[in-house]
Amino acid sequence: MNIAIFGGSFDPPHFGHDMIVKSALNSLNIDKLIIIPTFLSPFKSKFSAPPLLRFEWCKDLWLNLDSKIIVSDYEISQNKAVYTIDSVKYFKDKLNANKIYLIIGADQLENLHKWHKFDELDKIVSFVVASRDGIEIKPNLQKLDINVKISSSKIKSKLDFDQIPNTILDSVKKFYKDTNAK
Repeated sequence: MNIAIFGGSFDPPHFGHDMIVKSALNSLNIDKLIIIPTFLSPFKSKFSAPPLLRFEWCKDLWLNLDSKIIVSDYEISQNKAVYTIDSVKYFKDKLNANKIYLIIGADQLENLHKWHKFDELDKIVSFVVASRDGIEIKPNLQKLDINVKISSSKIKSKLDFDQIPNTILDSVKKFYKDTNAK
């Protein structure tokens, strides 16, 4: 079985994430696309929207898009930051996957070598990089040509929701405006 894993904070999910999901479905030879909202990124000290709300947003956006999609609460259910290598191993075993694509944003490339057990992770997965902000992607890496300039952080800081899909727009607006979470 060929799988792709796309993890992230999704705080909030936006059109850039949506484009990545749709591009992965159209361009990767996969049986399953696993979308995994984090409980908390190992590189962050806090989240704005609670994990279960972000999980619901992801389900609302993508669960009915394609039968290949799994929106997983694996990391959220751990109730702590989970390293990517642990999620990859979990789904490799659970789905008996023989090919694993790991989808990351180009903004992650600079610090990828700092990820927990990167050398081991690099042997297990094929990285697929979603282009972003004009960041150069080496030719030896598979690329999803997204190249949008959208950031969850900017959406939260400016309370500008133009980049949020309509499916979750009201809920996202309500959360960030009501809590003034940034």
